[in-house]
Amino acid sequence: EVQLVESGGGVVQPGGSLRLSCIVSGFTFDDYAIGWFRQAPGNEREGVSCMSGRDGTTYYADYVKGRFTISRDSAKNTVYLQMNSLKPEDTAVYHCAADRDFVDWGILPDFWGQGVQVTVSS
Repeated sequence: EVQLVESGGGVVQPGGSLRLSCIVSGFTFDDYAIGWFRQAPGNEREGVSCMSGRDGTTYYADYVKGRFTISRDSAKNTVYLQMNSLKPEDTAVYHCAADRDFVDWGILPDFWGQGVQVTVSS
């Protein structure tokens, strides 16, 4: 059974930091591109960041470049998203997602997690 389990969400003040974690099981970790989407109420889902398991290629949406960093730990089957300098507009449900193909990840990933809420508010 494939599982993607996110953690690390919460409430933080503007300018603060959070680190999201996604523990995966049920497929070969290094064969998949894994990353994060987010969706705020009333907004479309948007891809935030992704990292290839094969060559470490990364993708960042323009609005998070320089603030968010994605990383992977193969020994723990875990992907992290370090989020710094958070802004109120980063408030959303963040979902971990995985696909065999890095490009296809951005279209419709094969697997999804349930999501965690991130709220940036003073």
